[in-house]
Amino acid sequence: MSAMTTQLDGIQCIDELEIENRRVFIRVDFNVPFDKKTGEITDADRIQRAIPTIAHALERGARVILGSHRGRPKGTAVDSLSLEPCAAKLSELGGWEVFLPDDCLSDAAVKVIGELRAGQLCLLENLRFHPGEESNDEGFARDLSDLFDVYVNDAFGAAHRAHASVSALPKLIPERGMGFLLRDELKSLARLLEQPQKPFVAVLGGAKVSDKIGVIERLIVKSDALCIGGAMANTFAAATGREMAESLLQADGLPLARTLIEKARDAGTKLLLPSDFVVADSADANSGTVAVGGLTSGSMALDIGPKTVESFSAEIAAAKTVFWNGPMGLFENPAFAAGSTGIAHALAETEAFSVVGGGDSAAAVRAAGDNLASQLDFISTGGGAALELIEGKQLPGVEALRTTPRPIDPAEQLPE
Repeated sequence: MSAMTTQLDGIQCIDELEIENRRVFIRVDFNVPFDKKTGEITDADRIQRAIPTIAHALERGARVILGSHRGRPKGTAVDSLSLEPCAAKLSELGGWEVFLPDDCLSDAAVKVIGELRAGQLCLLENLRFHPGEESNDEGFARDLSDLFDVYVNDAFGAAHRAHASVSALPKLIPERGMGFLLRDELKSLARLLEQPQKPFVAVLGGAKVSDKIGVIERLIVKSDALCIGGAMANTFAAATGREMAESLLQADGLPLARTLIEKARDAGTKLLLPSDFVVADSADANSGTVAVGGLTSGSMALDIGPKTVESFSAEIAAAKTVFWNGPMGLFENPAFAAGSTGIAHALAETEAFSVVGGGDSAAAVRAAGDNLASQLDFISTGGGAALELIEGKQLPGVEALRTTPRPIDPAEQLPE
């Protein structure tokens, strides 16, 4: 039994569903980043990658209703979190007229959907404008279910949330399935979960060790080498007795870091920590490089250093499978982006099957060069969802699509 089989077991894809001239709800993830000053979309990747599923539905003559959230409006309408810019961007990228009613359950929404012809689409206003979305309210889900006949989830970035449009809603619709993006996400991540081609190297960044303990434990068992960067590496370095001065670290995570180091040693998994850091007196200061343990009072580590980039890259070059999640430093500032850029280039140059786990690491890849993303095998659209899947958790938005229960592969279970 392969993980690819079990991850997709009991789930139909949109190309297997009867959708011609039917009202098809596609849950997309248009929660894209915006410039706070101009309100313009700064990265439309999630919209772009939803287009193949939407185009397929339109070409087959479906009447398409898209649903998404944006931001955290906390159950009330917030003008600055409207999906109107997303509708405009989708129209620009897909070349379609996109209708946007003022509310997902208003009379206007019912009218727009009722007047859709085969091959037309509308985007419902931000689902989180209703408190029932985040509370996974069945009543809200039932109201939504009256609007369509077939349910398709293509929002991997929201699949780990037990929210109404991804969890309660599909369970009410007998004809349900996944879009092409969700299918590709599950297939690509499944290659990491079950018998990845060895050597398997994982690169993890981010801030807190405690946020990724389950993922780290899982990868200690699954991988041959685990490279730790980002602010999380500061905690590991401090746990080994290194002076980290003013660096961001998780003080209460020191015992946990020591435990994980011991677990890696016991499992025979190579755990690589930074040998040098790019440091500064503040996040705005000019940077310098010091060896691990060489930080002085008032300085802080803000990126992995060049020797660390070299050692991490060597592991990646020798790998057959690579997974990267979490930037190596404060990559938004060019002075502290070299670590993340170096890892991105290493992934682009390797012949290994390479997966980037969404979120900031995906943004770091795109910031590292215009053509780098196309040289990687897969960039996930969901950082949190990817990590939960890697950790071995079931995703509510995926499980709700199954028409038969998924058999649990014993190989997915962590040892006690």
